[in-house]
Amino acid sequence: MSDPATSLRTEGLTKSFGGVLAVDRATVELREGKINGLIGPNGSGKTTFFNLITGMIKPDAGRVLYRDRDITRHSPHRIAHAGIGRTFQLCRIFPRLTVMENMLVAVRRTRLRELLAGLRDKGEVERARHWLRRMGIEHLEEAEARDLSYGQQKLLELAAALMAEPELVLLDEPAGGVNPALIDRIVSLVRDLNAEGRTFLVVEHNMDMVMGMCDHVVVFDRGAPIAEGPPAVVREDPRVLEAYLGV
Repeated sequence: MSDPATSLRTEGLTKSFGGVLAVDRATVELREGKINGLIGPNGSGKTTFFNLITGMIKPDAGRVLYRDRDITRHSPHRIAHAGIGRTFQLCRIFPRLTVMENMLVAVRRTRLRELLAGLRDKGEVERARHWLRRMGIEHLEEAEARDLSYGQQKLLELAAALMAEPELVLLDEPAGGVNPALIDRIVSLVRDLNAEGRTFLVVEHNMDMVMGMCDHVVVFDRGAPIAEGPPAVVREDPRVLEAYLGV
């Protein structure tokens, strides 16, 4: 059994692409109820690790366990149903659908035909409006997603991910391509959602954001974790300085 403070853990997770070993026997534990960060230099295996956790790709070896349940070979849909939500480095939204339609499709994609025919579940609409208010974009409900700024699209994607009420939320480069004011808003939102009981894993290149927001940080290099701990400890670890900062 895992430590009760552990939300998700991987055991010996391994993935190669051709002759390139992207993730090398990675064993990682995410702290329950905390904001966990995942950092590392380009090519260190962060994105591949992230995609292995969420079922986007399958490992060559090792396991992914969520609340002690093996989800290694589960589909992304089944993993989402288990209580894990995610965003992507490049926003995955439907540009020609309205903001509200994007929110409702996120709940049940198989109902797209009914949605476009104007059939909407009132409960789901109210839940969608709740999350849009939390993101501060409720006034854009009927706007087409393609007309939103990139930062607003990021907020829409996060709101859509929260429609399924996930207990663990994985954010892939949430600060990428957005302005400093929006980064501050995202940090505030993540902290509020964490205070309400959600666990987070944040993959991010913005070191200031990670070190200022996260409770626990894991550092990857060459496909495997080389250090982990509170931000203040990780920041001073010589292995991190060598691998990530080039010192």
